[in-house]
Amino acid sequence: MVRSGVLTFGDFTTKSGRKTPFFINTGNYKTGRQMKDLGGFYAQAILASKAFVYSEAHVKALYGPAYKGIPLVVATAIAACDYRVDIPFCFNRKEVKDHGEGGNLIGYKPKDGDSILIIEDVVTAGTSVRESVALLQSVAKVSIAGVIVSVDRMERGANSEKSAIQEIGQEFGIPVEAIVNLDDIVLYLTTTPVDGRIVIDEKMAESIAAYRALYGAKY
Repeated sequence: MVRSGVLTFGDFTTKSGRKTPFFINTGNYKTGRQMKDLGGFYAQAILASKAFVYSEAHVKALYGPAYKGIPLVVATAIAACDYRVDIPFCFNRKEVKDHGEGGNLIGYKPKDGDSILIIEDVVTAGTSVRESVALLQSVAKVSIAGVIVSVDRMERGANSEKSAIQEIGQEFGIPVEAIVNLDDIVLYLTTTPVDGRIVIDEKMAESIAAYRALYGAKY
């Protein structure tokens, strides 16, 4: 995340107007190596998770919402092959195709009874997840196995003490997991050099702690 410019530190303002000392932009992943590594992390997290328990009886396919979810779900499905697991995947079009076979899903076509796992980047308000659930359930009578994201900012929503991840989990009664969370990031980057330097120094660590005190979710 640091090397790819996805995770940066400084003075930023989020869409909600909050002043934050760190910023996460997964749109900055842009090389084959980065996507190979990221897909591998998603695959490892899915296959190791007790919440998802990958098998065709539990998770039939992966779904990635356009646009950022498309490369994520493809990279994850490819990486899973390294573990001898061939996971079907699908993603949506932004506009419904009105010729040929039509429809707005590409890849695996969900069927009644399927359990689908949603691949996301970073959940903030949870809007994309809600749209994904509605779309998938409009195609077939599927269940949602859960959602996995790359990073949990551990930040509460605008109208709740809970994080967006917690809210989505409770709303749909599903597990929502992250590959890493803010605590993982701070612990690693304050103790482990990246390319010869400590990324989060004492001053930045204090700024992040102050931000957590203001906006951190209750776990």
